[in-house]
Amino acid sequence: MRNLLLTSALALAAALSSPAMARPMTEVDLATLKRVAAPAASPDGRWVVFQMTETEAGSYKRSTGLWLVDRHAKGAKPIPIADTAGKNETSPAFDKDGILYFLSNASGKSEVWRVDPKVGGAAMQVTDTRADVAGFKISPDATKLLAWGDIPKECTDFGCEAKDKGALVGPGSGRLYKDGVGFVRHWDEWETPGTYSRPFIFNLEGGKATAARAADAGLVGDTPSKPFGGGEELAWGTDSRTVFFTLRKADRNEPMSTNLDIYSWLVDSRMMPVNLTANNQATDTLPAPSPDGKWLAYAAMARPGYEADRLVLMLRNLESGETRKLTDAWDRSVGSIAWAPDGKSLYVTAQDVLEHPVFRVDVTTGRVEKLKASPETLEGNIGDVTPLPGGALLYSRNSALAPTDLFVRDGKGKVRQLTSVNADRLAEFDPVKLEKIRFAGAKGDTVWGMILKPAKATEKLPVAFIVHGGPQGSFGNSWSTRWNPRLFAQQGYGVVTVDFHGSTGYGQAFTDSINQDWGGKPLEDLKLGLAAAGQQDAQLDINNACALGASYGGYMMNWIAGQWTDGFKCLVQHDGVFDLRAMAFETEELWFDEWDHGGPWWERSEPEKWNPVNHVAKWKTPMLVITSEKDFRIPYSQGLAAFTALQRRGVPSQLLVFPDENHWVLKGANSVQWHRTVFNWLDSYLKK
Repeated sequence: MRNLLLTSALALAAALSSPAMARPMTEVDLATLKRVAAPAASPDGRWVVFQMTETEAGSYKRSTGLWLVDRHAKGAKPIPIADTAGKNETSPAFDKDGILYFLSNASGKSEVWRVDPKVGGAAMQVTDTRADVAGFKISPDATKLLAWGDIPKECTDFGCEAKDKGALVGPGSGRLYKDGVGFVRHWDEWETPGTYSRPFIFNLEGGKATAARAADAGLVGDTPSKPFGGGEELAWGTDSRTVFFTLRKADRNEPMSTNLDIYSWLVDSRMMPVNLTANNQATDTLPAPSPDGKWLAYAAMARPGYEADRLVLMLRNLESGETRKLTDAWDRSVGSIAWAPDGKSLYVTAQDVLEHPVFRVDVTTGRVEKLKASPETLEGNIGDVTPLPGGALLYSRNSALAPTDLFVRDGKGKVRQLTSVNADRLAEFDPVKLEKIRFAGAKGDTVWGMILKPAKATEKLPVAFIVHGGPQGSFGNSWSTRWNPRLFAQQGYGVVTVDFHGSTGYGQAFTDSINQDWGGKPLEDLKLGLAAAGQQDAQLDINNACALGASYGGYMMNWIAGQWTDGFKCLVQHDGVFDLRAMAFETEELWFDEWDHGGPWWERSEPEKWNPVNHVAKWKTPMLVITSEKDFRIPYSQGLAAFTALQRRGVPSQLLVFPDENHWVLKGANSVQWHRTVFNWLDSYLKK
């Protein structure tokens, strides 16, 4: 198949704008670039507030504040509106009158605050609760507040001193987990028995929140769901009397269940919340009521126990209960939902062939249309889509070449960049060129990938071959603060990524194809993809390469070590599965492991077929192993076992262990250490 070369317009722009004394981007730059998130628009669409995280060089201490920009002012620059020194302000939201609400820890714990941007002045604290407020939503009529936080089930107020903490009676520090408890630990925390993320309703009177009462009634589970659920899983009805929230029942089956359901509750009624999606035993999430209050849009999967199933856009008549699949014929998975103000269409995002664009869905016909604009404004990773008056859209965008900024697309399709918070820093860096590759992979299926390299390099380039995790994921055109291909390219490497069988954004059948085939088609795709990259770009020295990956990518490093023994000069394995049998009993979200491999360990037809531990006798490629003590998804014992195997085999190896990180490396100083360790390892084998 003919390779398709697509050179990013952003790379050209970067090359033209780079100063004469440009320099390579460093790991310190990655850790200290400003981070934009959570944009919110005032009801009239004029004011946009967003949170921005800044990191001090040297100490790597982070702080987050809120910044305001006037969308209608030409050349307007963001100004701080809530940025208390030594404190954090996050999660901005406007009410109908243009009052800005947000979270702040200025009082010593996380509470809701408010300020009027039109008047300015000091912010006022709205809530005063015993528990930290994790998130909130203001009712459409601005008379009520929906807030949530981690609260023992026995508490009738927003926090209390729980009597039953699940601990053994006596002098010891042990926690007792009784039969049928469900999760014992999740992601990076040990569970506190009886405590869940719970939603509460407050009255808003004179700028103060009063009379907290629980919205979850007799339900037992986390709202929003853990560990990654947020405000997108809760919503107010347009009547300001109904709330919708997503919850998965917490019981002994929870570690095997993906059955999130959407509940509705009539505020202050004595009725139990109503399960609107009880007939579907798979995931239902992202509740979004229509502007007229007649419909509820949401996303639903069809197959229980499968976390990477296709999310179909659903539409429910809230009066009759009739539900239809709006995007059943569209082979993409909905990532976010936002109603157009007129209620005639919805805006959704979805992964689509290395990109994450925004689409318009017609409510009547289900017709899906990809919104178009210039590549540098609507290609890449689009998120935070917020419809504005006059048909405009506010959204965030990042790419493999640049971190997140905010944009507005007007009703005629013209796009304006609203923020450029890292423009000066990015202009310092050497330009990087991005190309897409397309080739015939396993079974002759079309497979895509990317090449990133220093734009001005003239010599042969050693290759960093980065394998994404998931495995149902994508190493697409997006910015990462952990595995950043631009940063690797800036160290003088040609970076190659491949979206192997199992990746998302290519239709559900392609995603499903990795099931019970972890070491089969994906490995073939990686071999063919590296060769295709070398054929497309002769500057890449694919015979002088190291492979790197985390999570499933880390599994693949362990698999490559025993199956592609002469392919690489070195390997970097981060939080990878070493022994599938141990993984089946040690991980916390059992649904993932059991779906991908054919059930619990004792029911699998070929449990050892793709197990890396069975092939350590063939290991000879030097490997850097990285793991973290708070990683409960792939416990650090897997990394220790891989390192032990390497040492006993006499294979050159190193082990980097973070005691204070989870499945991801998030802290600034740890990120710098991670990158320096990895770059030193690569350099020692590829730049001799």
